[in-house]
Amino acid sequence: MTIDDVGVERPAFPPPMKDPLEPAPLFGELRERCPVARVRLATGDEAWLVTGYEDNRQVFADPRLSRAAAAAAGAPRARAIPLERNAITTMDPPEHTRLRRAVLPWFTPAAAERFRPRLTAVARSLLDRVPEDLVNGYAQPLALRVITELLDIPEADRDRFDAWTDDYLGLGAADPQRIAAARDALTEYLTGLIKQERAGDDFLSGLTGVLTGEELVAMAVTLAVAGYQTTANEIAASIVALLSHPEQWRRLCEGEVPMATAVEELLRFTPIAASGGTIRVAVEDVPINGTTIKAGEGVLPSTTSANRDARVFTDPDALDLERKPNPHIAFGHGTHRCLGAHLARVVLQVAVGELAMYCPGLALAVPVEELPWETGRMIRGPRCLPVRWG
Repeated sequence: MTIDDVGVERPAFPPPMKDPLEPAPLFGELRERCPVARVRLATGDEAWLVTGYEDNRQVFADPRLSRAAAAAAGAPRARAIPLERNAITTMDPPEHTRLRRAVLPWFTPAAAERFRPRLTAVARSLLDRVPEDLVNGYAQPLALRVITELLDIPEADRDRFDAWTDDYLGLGAADPQRIAAARDALTEYLTGLIKQERAGDDFLSGLTGVLTGEELVAMAVTLAVAGYQTTANEIAASIVALLSHPEQWRRLCEGEVPMATAVEELLRFTPIAASGGTIRVAVEDVPINGTTIKAGEGVLPSTTSANRDARVFTDPDALDLERKPNPHIAFGHGTHRCLGAHLARVVLQVAVGELAMYCPGLALAVPVEELPWETGRMIRGPRCLPVRWG
């Protein structure tokens, strides 16, 4: 079935979101009327968009829907340039299994917790400066600190690193030359960083000799891009969500809501991925909810839509910081479930927790509908977040 079959105009995808805190109305309509819908991507390619919760779990877990095939020449894609074929995110088992097993010790819950004291100190130092913009003055530098410490990137290079990752995430018809240049610059920089003599206790040193040089560079690029901008925008979007719900913000600041529970709801509620997921390509025919995906066709999951599925979440469009159970799939599901999920949780807990502790009187300085949002990248978020300190 296509969107046209149910009388909904087939848009370029992803669609614009009128309310930055809500998924596009298109998602809800599709879940009810056309849960597996043919859509046109921003690149002009076509794919099947999957909107329901259970169907998304199938997409993530089905080995017939391949990430490696999505990186092959000529595959349908949402980005202006092809996917990198040697990244862990574009590998299928057994290659993916081997790489994931090698790096997993760096991303366990215990490993993530080791970052908490340092992140707390950084968050407090940033808040001591009373930033007027919580994107540039708080969310971005805090998220950047995580990745630059993990990869041992010198402080003098962090502005360049920030610019490269920003350009790299251009969406759809964005300038492919600019995206490719950012990718090449980031790759060249991280290659040089890996070749330097290292202390031996950082991520790159720990994997030297375990992964090939090419694999290690690809892993570093993947972490740099996937780990920084996603976390920075999740922090910023979560703050917008909280300050847009003053009563929930108050309860969080007064300790009435467990921080860990609140963070899980923020992950479910705030849509930061422009597409809602990374594209797969069928390597054989696959049935999904009555629709047969033919071999060679693209499938685009949408966690943004799945996490608002009323069949799974009561009152799904409401922010409920005490929501239990909360089986959201913000980090995906199955083989490619986000490697850095534990670390992302720690970062978000620290970012929101310190803000709630230091700044309970915080409020948006402009109406939420006037906040400028970045819509030209794979990751969405406010470009700035002006606030008033109470």
